[in-house]
Amino acid sequence: MWSCRQASKRWRNFSQWPTAGIEIEAIEKRGADFDHVVIAQIDESKPHPNADRLTVCVVDDGSGTKRQIVCGAKNYKVGDKVPLALPGAELTGGLKIRASKLRGVESEGMLCSPKELGIAEDAAGLLILSPEAKIGAPIRDLFSPDTVLDVEITPNRGDLLNHFGLAREIAALTNKTIRLSSTSADGAPALQKQGVGISASRECPFYSARRIENVKVGPSPDWLRAKIESVGIRSVNNVVDVSNFVMLELGQPTHAFDADKLDGDLNVRLARDGEKFLALDGKMYALTPDNLIIADDKRAVGIAGVMGGEESGVTASTKNVLLESAYFLPASVRRTARDLNLPSDASYRFERGVDPQMIFAASQRATKLICEVAAATPVGTIAVAGEVPPNPPDVSIRYRRADELLGIHIEPATADAILTRFGLRIVKQASNLPVGSDRKLETCATWKIPSYRRDLQREVDLIEEIIRAHGIEKVPGEDRSRFTPLSAADRNYDFEAKLRRDLVALGLSEARTSSLIARSEVARANGAIQLRNPLSEDHVALRTTLTPGLLAAVERNIRAGAERIALFEIGNIFTPPTGEQQRKLTMALCGQAASLKNWRAQKKRALDFFDLRGALNAVGNFEFRRSKQSGFALSAEIFHGSDRIGHGGQLSSGSSFGATTAVLVAEIDLATIAQATEHAERFKEIDRYPAVTRDVAMFVGPEVTHAEIVGVIAAANEPLLEKVELFDLFMENDAKELSQTRKSLAYSLTYRDKNRTLTNEEVSAAHARIRERLRSDIGAELRE
Repeated sequence: MWSCRQASKRWRNFSQWPTAGIEIEAIEKRGADFDHVVIAQIDESKPHPNADRLTVCVVDDGSGTKRQIVCGAKNYKVGDKVPLALPGAELTGGLKIRASKLRGVESEGMLCSPKELGIAEDAAGLLILSPEAKIGAPIRDLFSPDTVLDVEITPNRGDLLNHFGLAREIAALTNKTIRLSSTSADGAPALQKQGVGISASRECPFYSARRIENVKVGPSPDWLRAKIESVGIRSVNNVVDVSNFVMLELGQPTHAFDADKLDGDLNVRLARDGEKFLALDGKMYALTPDNLIIADDKRAVGIAGVMGGEESGVTASTKNVLLESAYFLPASVRRTARDLNLPSDASYRFERGVDPQMIFAASQRATKLICEVAAATPVGTIAVAGEVPPNPPDVSIRYRRADELLGIHIEPATADAILTRFGLRIVKQASNLPVGSDRKLETCATWKIPSYRRDLQREVDLIEEIIRAHGIEKVPGEDRSRFTPLSAADRNYDFEAKLRRDLVALGLSEARTSSLIARSEVARANGAIQLRNPLSEDHVALRTTLTPGLLAAVERNIRAGAERIALFEIGNIFTPPTGEQQRKLTMALCGQAASLKNWRAQKKRALDFFDLRGALNAVGNFEFRRSKQSGFALSAEIFHGSDRIGHGGQLSSGSSFGATTAVLVAEIDLATIAQATEHAERFKEIDRYPAVTRDVAMFVGPEVTHAEIVGVIAAANEPLLEKVELFDLFMENDAKELSQTRKSLAYSLTYRDKNRTLTNEEVSAAHARIRERLRSDIGAELRE
């Protein structure tokens, strides 16, 4: 967000275009529109007799009578002109001024700071006015009422980070004509290929510097100071303020060097590893070869596009100035500002891309203003190096395609007029041109993109500009959303939404963790794809599993004292080396089975593997096969049919989290499960005929699994068998060796026919066949 001063009253209703893509966050009133506040001159100043931090001033307010004012500021001197609030004035925040005694001394008003007048945030001292200010004049004559728009600019619209760009945009949207101010100095300067050089042409395609001599550095005139302070920039001196003013006006940052402090020619180069630089903020920075700098023959004098150096900055003693105006690669400026933690107003604009065609215009505009406010003389040449970046490539548009995409018809002439208002220029137009594989005849046009609109790269970008100006609200509501058949994306969304509801109903909480992992985890991530330009050491590569992020959440909850932790996450992982995305579900359990006290329970029960398995059963019917995996005390592979879809188990290192109970985790692939549940559930009528239940109990060896037993029963293909349920299990403990240990399992088998009531003989025959199959296939010893 940044602020801009309103240049015309007709812009006040800019909020009437809510779909223009430029969001007005707030509208603020600025300016010193106060009664009984005038310009006064301090004639005398002496210490307060009863307070060390106060002074007693005698001021001239133009009324012919001197006034005595008690003041707490220290930043003034006798002869300065300052704002004086007379008795009866009401300032910002409802502060009412009246004559009073301060520590025993009469005070007939108050000398004001910028904050008290509402024109800036600076409250450290008095607002020192220009020596040319007229004594006794109302303060509103210097700081007239104004309106400030807080504008939210999207990152792709760097051309709007200045008043001229915003005015140009509003003119295009409202079909108005923009009035251009003069941006040229007297006479066009000649270009010379000496005095500056570029050693890093990729990071700096073009650089210019113009010498301005006989500069008189001092306070800025009131109009200049008021304009830059109204948008939150502190006034420094007339030269620096001009540079900031031109940046706000035209969007092109410039920088002024003290020419007499430079040794030799300037060179734009990459810094040497460990090279030191003292910036204007008074801090010393250690540079790297990734940082682009401006250097003279001896040292770095500026960080390109970010900040100048203290050793070459403009001061009160500066006599000659070298004015920089250049184009720096956005990625280079962004990386340097982030690495050094040194953001600035200039870097904010360079990061988003400045208009290359504004380089000379900004230089000439700044030169003209410096000559006006500092009585300087410009040299007739500009030193340049490199080439100005070319304009963006041309873009073509099919008018019929625009109609199809928008759902309404816009006349080609209307579309052409809109694009022309946005600064585009038509270079080729053809009617009845065969386009596409079907070779349909269409009317097309090719447009030249202006240098400041590098975000316009595709046909759809031009269509978006057309509808922004035409009015998206003109698209009929009934055409905005039309019936479309159910897609795979819709089915996946519905599947995951239901899955989330089911897991939450079971008592699990959903977690969201970062898709990026720390550098310390990369070695364990089996070739995770690393980012070229990571934001920090904690986010350097794409995750290959959801488990570490979820376990980190478990650890944080344990440290917070949570008794029961049951988390799940649904998200993408990125499979190296291609980065193919796979949808995964991960669960993590730890702690007590129930967080609430149960008066019926004899003792608390810790969550175990069967709780994890029960939660997974809410997703689908899975088969668990015991396996051995590193880091697990108990692990199992998870199968859906014949497909292995994941793994789970109990971690062997739960104590490392500070856990006093088992830490259980499982991760499965959702794609296979989603495909298996694509078909809508079918409902069946309630059974009309009763079921018959028979039990079968058996002894089997320790190696025989429940899944094998259920498989043998299902393989019998008994048409009357409806359901199989395990209801009892125990292990013999009188055997000497594990291989001799037997286990007993008991199952309930339910039989039913949909069309009639079963007879006892039918059920007994089917049950006998299943019992015999259990004996023959797995060697079960049936219990009578």
